Amino acid sequence: MSGLVLNNVTKQFGAFTAVDNVHLSVPHGTFVCLLGPSGCGKTTLLRMIAGLEDPTNGTILLDGADITDVPTHKRNLGMVFQSLALFPHLSVGENIAYSLRIRGASREEQKKRVDELLTLIHLSGYGDRPVSKLSGGQRQRVAIARALALSPKIFLLDEPLSALDAKLREAMQVELRQLQQKLGITTIVVTHDQREAMTMADTVVVMNGGHIRQAASPIEIYRKPADTFVADFIGSTNLIETQVDSSGAATIFGHRVQGIVLPAGAQKATISVRPEDVHLTAPGNGAIDGTVTFVRDLGGTIETFVEAGGQQIIAVSTPRERPEVTAGQAVGIALSPDVCVVLKQ
Repeated sequence: MSGLVLNNVTKQFGAFTAVDNVHLSVPHGTFVCLLGPSGCGKTTLLRMIAGLEDPTNGTILLDGADITDVPTHKRNLGMVFQSLALFPHLSVGENIAYSLRIRGASREEQKKRVDELLTLIHLSGYGDRPVSKLSGGQRQRVAIARALALSPKIFLLDEPLSALDAKLREAMQVELRQLQQKLGITTIVVTHDQREAMTMADTVVVMNGGHIRQAASPIEIYRKPADTFVADFIGSTNLIETQVDSSGAATIFGHRVQGIVLPAGAQKATISVRPEDVHLTAPGNGAIDGTVTFVRDLGGTIETFVEAGGQQIIAVSTPRERPEVTAGQAVGIALSPDVCVVLKQ
């Protein structure tokens, strides 16, 4: 199979298992984000792909060839680390040309490739500038250009944007995605930032405890989370317990909700409902009874907190759809079954 394939990859550090029996296929030209909380195994997995860590078990294949034991410098990979690791005593151009120089490329070849990459990252004319004179975003681009100098098959980035301020980080997310699409290069990014993963990736790989909990497109991860961890980790959601009554119908806080189907034989389950899918109505008419406890106006959105069945439910609306409610007011909660995702435990 073409592309990158990880089979049964495990990494143990003594008695601790950092990555546990991971299977993952990354077709050529795909942008993948490894997403998860600190300590979930995502950086260890990236380092094994890079050849910086040896798997305890399993194999890593690239275009069908086993590269599990191939040294890093022979894997044809480009890497950008969280620290960027630029050489402060070298100019922008010298940093970008470094790998070409140690591979024996002529000065003419180096200059041509550096000029191409400076144009690609929108820093034409910056070749002679010291890296110490660059902004954070410019240094980030130089690190990317240096990693791309040898036209690698796979581009690996470990938390590449975490040191940037929020506004610049969002701008760089878009730039990095556009650059990847332009080059068509297989790219794998480690991040703990959900927004970053959702913005850039073709495939989001959600990890926890060394396992892959779900690998899918950003919209599928958000709309059809595989389990309670993914639902709770990605964005904001309401996790609500659903039970089956004596007639076999699904109920929430004692109210029947038509259309929700629990797994065969299950007497209860947890459902995920995104706040934007919670609609507030007048009490009664089959709606779930609730009481408004707090309203928060964030400008672009309004969050309404409702207590129902001893649990807090959050509803999000736009200013145009803003419900005319105040704290202490009784309301109804209307849930459409097509937005209620029954989760694995």
